[in-house]
Amino acid sequence: MKRSATLAAASSRSRSRGFSMVELVVSLVIVLILSAVAIPTLMNSLREYQLNDAATRVSDLLKFTRFEAVRKNTQVSFWLQANGASNWIVGVDSNGNGVIDPAERQEVITGFATLLPSGGLPPATPITTALGVGALTTLSGNPGSVTFDARGAIRTGVVPGSPLATNVSIIYIGSTTDGVTPDPQYGFRGVVVLPAGGTQVWTAPPGGTWQRIS
Repeated sequence: MKRSATLAAASSRSRSRGFSMVELVVSLVIVLILSAVAIPTLMNSLREYQLNDAATRVSDLLKFTRFEAVRKNTQVSFWLQANGASNWIVGVDSNGNGVIDPAERQEVITGFATLLPSGGLPPATPITTALGVGALTTLSGNPGSVTFDARGAIRTGVVPGSPLATNVSIIYIGSTTDGVTPDPQYGFRGVVVLPAGGTQVWTAPPGGTWQRIS
């Protein structure tokens, strides 16, 4: 009986002892090392997701605009409108009044990902070579539009009867260091608009060249 009580008391003292200072320090060091390794990886994944998400939203709206033009059997335009510094609204001008009204389908491109002009980006040679064209027309960086006719092809202007487009256009997406200068740290995305109305999404990884992803 006495031996059992002694063992129980020893077990209770052992359970209540807790961690020593050395054990706590070692655990803290391990947590800090794991955090230092994991946080940059998680940040890269987050930034890549944000760029891919912005490119997908722009591409999907272009496809929707084309579908609306064919469905309505009339000309419909996709518009890019500046919304403050480095912020953009892209959407469908369903009623043809030259602006994106609140009730019309639209997306806000803001925060880390923004629409960029062509300056300071990786050369588009892989894209032009793959498409067999001499150059690309940059749509991003300035307000503008892409107009689809009733067959889903691109027209050169919003005025009905404008000539069919022959050039390949692109909307660049990325981040900036100061609201203006492109930041290559996380790469770039490009949404290509073909004269026939189709779209492609390209990516340029940090320090790499353009590659088509969809």
